Amino acid sequence: MDPNLKLSQFVKLKEVTKSDTAIRAGIDNSPTEEHLEKLKLLCTKVFDPLRSHFNRPIGISSGYRSKALNDAVKGASLTSQHCKGEAIDIDADIFDNITNKELFEYIKDNLDFDQLICEYPNKQGEPSWVHVSYSTKRNRKQVLIAYKLNGKVVYLPYSKENLIIASK
Repeated sequence: MDPNLKLSQFVKLKEVTKSDTAIRAGIDNSPTEEHLEKLKLLCTKVFDPLRSHFNRPIGISSGYRSKALNDAVKGASLTSQHCKGEAIDIDADIFDNITNKELFEYIKDNLDFDQLICEYPNKQGEPSWVHVSYSTKRNRKQVLIAYKLNGKVVYLPYSKENLIIASK
């Protein structure tokens, strides 16, 4: 599959399949045709409007994960939307021109999505990165915060109160 294949106006296939872990371990991280179609929809419905709004590059730190790659990175089970081509992790820190909080708030308030996660916020409530998914079936508009408590990942519904708890 051509890594320069355009999935949308702003995203090429290599941006959502590149993985240092896959490269090191020799893992094929090529999506199926079904996953490719879902990635195109995700990029068109979520990433491109976000990129257009901020009018600057936005980094994709993780996208599609094959089963082998998901196992290697100890990702969530195969129910992970990354394995279905329905999720990306975005990170403003890659280009350092906007904040992850700005990305998170814009998606939450303006775009259709299935799940939006403020991942591991710092003491100021700034997400370390933002997970967003888009489903071809039903978009729940579920907004969560992920943080670690006693070494385990905990997900809370997004609220100012829960953001304070997760940011400690």
